[in-house]
Amino acid sequence: MTDRHFDELATRFAEKIYGGAKGAIRLAVLQADLAEVLPQRPLRVLDIGAGLGHMSLWLAQQGHQVTLAEPAEPMLEGARKQFAGAGQSATFIQAPWQEIESQIEGRFDLVICHAVLEWLAEPQAILPVLHRLVADDGRLSLAFYNRDALIYRNLLKGHFKKLRSQTYAGERQSLTPQQPLDPRELAAQLAPHWQVESTSGVRVFHDYMPADFQARTEPADLIEMELAYRRHPSFAGLGRYLHWLCRPL
Repeated sequence: MTDRHFDELATRFAEKIYGGAKGAIRLAVLQADLAEVLPQRPLRVLDIGAGLGHMSLWLAQQGHQVTLAEPAEPMLEGARKQFAGAGQSATFIQAPWQEIESQIEGRFDLVICHAVLEWLAEPQAILPVLHRLVADDGRLSLAFYNRDALIYRNLLKGHFKKLRSQTYAGERQSLTPQQPLDPRELAAQLAPHWQVESTSGVRVFHDYMPADFQARTEPADLIEMELAYRRHPSFAGLGRYLHWLCRPL
């Protein structure tokens, strides 16, 4: 297994994720979580695996100094176009996470690492790099594909063969990540160096709704309810993604 980048899937990714409710819910939850904790001053922000730059653009529009690092040129070009269209500036680096430290200076008030770990051959290998990049009083915004949610989805579909064989990875052309993460394993890996300050589920119920229910529900209502239940003790762990805000120890 190798790290997977999105050169050939950039357009499909943009259309499927950010062209509908899934992307809207994801951005709403991540932005709500960050808005609660970010200090009211300009921050130095690094977005690792920035993709099309949706989160970075939101932060730049609030006056933060943003650096986007993305290995796939089609994705980075999409981010550049988004920033240009919005009249915002940023630093753009085409590089995988292994090369980021050699191309930047200093540490950051906020490091974003959203939907990256599940596409890596060895997700735990990036954790020391993230720790070195975050300032002592900074934060890491970590969002990852939740293996528990994928298991639950397969249970609901009756895909018991997959569960017996523990075959969780998606096909090569699938947008199901190659390595969904077990939250307990990740928590144990973070524990020596990070304090997880808050946790939220991203899409805690949307992806389990029957398609006809999804179709006749207003997007604003979906977002309202996802925000309301993102930290519910019974439902947060069912989020398709989990969002953890972490401080270095």
